[in-house]
Amino acid sequence: MIEPRRIYLKTDDWIPNNLRLPVLVYRNAVGFDLPDIGTALEEMFERNDWRSLGRGNIHRDFHYHSTAHEVIGIASGSAILGIGGRHSPPLAVDAGDVLVLPAGTGHARIRDSSDFSAVTACPDGQEPDFCREMASSEIVSAIAGLPYPETDPVVGGRPR
Repeated sequence: MIEPRRIYLKTDDWIPNNLRLPVLVYRNAVGFDLPDIGTALEEMFERNDWRSLGRGNIHRDFHYHSTAHEVIGIASGSAILGIGGRHSPPLAVDAGDVLVLPAGTGHARIRDSSDFSAVTACPDGQEPDFCREMASSEIVSAIAGLPYPETDPVVGGRPR
């Protein structure tokens, strides 16, 4: 069983982050030597009831989602990501790594290799918005009340 690193965040300037749930970082969630890591990630997320949002890149501007949790799988290349906000330490990621971001978690791409690509997904029944401004008290309450999905996108079963 893969054991994720857990990162607990606090509010960072205008980014609310999720004060209840940690960011999960799974290193080498799928083999980096697979011929198509992106497809392996998409299949793993779908198998665990997380709906694919597609392939591409991660925005360079910090943002968060207030209406959905998000999983990001690194399909190719490597990057330095900002997770939490401008005052949080950067996080290096490589092909095969997976990050589970609870609603409210700030994130941005700081630097990346020329071949960097990511696969994103959210739990079935959740649709992410795109927030780049201070969260109102109503949004903070909505983030805190958003139910955690029934399954972990990497290992399945109940989230730990």
